[in-house]
Amino acid sequence: MAKEILGEEITFAAPDGWTLAGSLFRGENPTTAILISAGTGFPRRFYKDVAQYLAQRGAVVLTYDYRGIGGSGAEDLAASGIDYPDWGRLDMPAAVDALEQACPDLQITHLAHSVGGHFIGLMPNHNKIRRHAFASVGVGSWMYHHKSYLPTEMYFWWGLGTYCLLRYGYIKPLGGWQGEALPPELFKTWRRWSNRREYFRSDYDGKLAGHHYDQVDAPIKSWIFPDDPIATQPAAESLLKSYPNAKQQIVMRSAKDIGVSRIGHEGAFRKGREELWGEFWDWLSKP
Repeated sequence: MAKEILGEEITFAAPDGWTLAGSLFRGENPTTAILISAGTGFPRRFYKDVAQYLAQRGAVVLTYDYRGIGGSGAEDLAASGIDYPDWGRLDMPAAVDALEQACPDLQITHLAHSVGGHFIGLMPNHNKIRRHAFASVGVGSWMYHHKSYLPTEMYFWWGLGTYCLLRYGYIKPLGGWQGEALPPELFKTWRRWSNRREYFRSDYDGKLAGHHYDQVDAPIKSWIFPDDPIATQPAAESLLKSYPNAKQQIVMRSAKDIGVSRIGHEGAFRKGREELWGEFWDWLSKP
């Protein structure tokens, strides 16, 4: 049995001075460095098992919390002013630099879950990443999702979301929302994009002005799962259009393929998915 690798708790600063929390997992004789970027509302601890697995295979792995999430939280979330693009422009680049500082002799690769694959084109240092593995990454527009999921989305956007904004000033984990609390501006941006077929591309000349999406050329391999109602194949294909100059491949894996009963939108990172994690490793460690 492989030796358990415990994460070293670190902090590092985003360009605007916001303190971000991370966990660094260092394998023996590492050959590559892997950044794990979370989905919306998922704290870095959710990715501990896959990070340990990759470190045991021979990587230095950094998990981290975006501002407003987990260990990178805000004292007053309602008044924090945190918006979705901040995660891509400020937090993700800072995480890359922190990983580079921890292992300057290793090339950096990237494992992205959900929104973790959305904002690479906002990163001024995106070219430090050699390749990307996407898991359950697709546009958030409801028009590309399973039709059976639409009532859940409408309830979240206009029912629970509206109530939380009026009652608390931010999105609180209640009423079915199992993720971390979310800042109000971020939620409203997410909700607006979710009702546009082009999703965040509709804001290329607005909130995302000055982006680098057409400059990203690191290859992307995107894993999607039939029982994921959000990152469907059409949603994944639409998202990949945001990176027109990156070599791309979509891989479909069912729960049966890897010997589990369910994957869904978050299950690729839960225990028992080591066969899938091995595929991530093979791609990310590729010379």
